Amino acid sequence: MALIEITEQTHDVVLDLKYATNDNFTGEPVYAKAHCYLHEEAEALLRVAIEIAARQGYRFRIFDAFRPSEAQWKLWNHTPDDEFLADPRRGSPHSRGAAIDLTLMDENGEDLDMGTGFDAFTPLSHHGNPDVSPEAEKNRLILMGIMTTAGWDFFRNEWWHYQLFDARRLPTFSDTSLPESMMA
Repeated sequence: MALIEITEQTHDVVLDLKYATNDNFTGEPVYAKAHCYLHEEAEALLRVAIEIAARQGYRFRIFDAFRPSEAQWKLWNHTPDDEFLADPRRGSPHSRGAAIDLTLMDENGEDLDMGTGFDAFTPLSHHGNPDVSPEAEKNRLILMGIMTTAGWDFFRNEWWHYQLFDARRLPTFSDTSLPESMMA
């Protein structure tokens, strides 16, 4: 399998997998079990980003990574908004293990101000939106600088979303592809 598990111990990140909790836009858990996976290509780029961030005194808090196709359908059925969600008929970069949702934390483990929370489906979440504070804009640019230097592409509508370039070349994975189900 091309998916690699990301853990706090193996990657020195904080996992805050929102879709395994009620703290997401659906208001209920989408995943039954909190696991974090990335395609092997994306995992390699994450390791580079982690090194760059650490040199600058930052760590990552990860909100989501691989999302089984079944979960993408649950999200889409709840909020079919292609400004912020990939139509599961085309396949999401998340369902390919090729996308990650994250933020930066400072040396005290505090999240940097990014102007909105994760999954705020509003134009305020767009990169370059001048209506966020200068501090939030600076923090978004720091995050983007780290991620793009590490080789990631960004999604202009979501400051937290990064993905492999040409992610659609990879196959989508369902929950049955995993060593332990996230959905059941």
